[in-house]
Amino acid sequence: MLMEKIRRWGDVSFGAPASADAIQACEAQLGHRLPDHLRQLLAETNGIEGEYGLGLLWSTQRIASDNAYFRSDADVRDSFMPFAGLVFFADAGNGDQFAVSLSGNHDVYAWNHEDDSRAWVAPTVMRYLEEWMTGRLKI
Repeated sequence: MLMEKIRRWGDVSFGAPASADAIQACEAQLGHRLPDHLRQLLAETNGIEGEYGLGLLWSTQRIASDNAYFRSDADVRDSFMPFAGLVFFADAGNGDQFAVSLSGNHDVYAWNHEDDSRAWVAPTVMRYLEEWMTGRLKI
C-alpha cells in the first residue's frame, strides 16, 4: 500500500480515498486524463498534508481548481509560459509548485514562481514524495 510507504518518510495526514467519480470529475475539468501513478495515489488518498499544512499532494478538487486558474487567468497567461502540458498537484510552501508532465514518461517538475523556470525533480509522484519528504529534494 502506498500510504504505508509514505508514512515511513515523515509525519503526514492523509485524506480519504478519492472516488472514481472525483478523479473523473477532476480529469473532465482539466480536459485530459491524469497520469496513472497520480490516479493510483489519489485513489488511496485524496490529499496528503505535511507539517504546517503543507500540501504534499492536493485533493482532486484543488488540482482541478488551481490548474483551471493557472490556465485561464489573464494575468497568469500574460506573466508566465503556458502551463498546458503540466498538471500542478502540490506546493513547496514558498510559492513554488510541483507539476506532473502530461507527455512522455509523466515526469515531475518544480515550477519556480519568481522566474517561471521549470526543473525536473523526479520520474514519478511517489519518487517526488520520497525525495521531498526525506530532504533529498531541495528547491
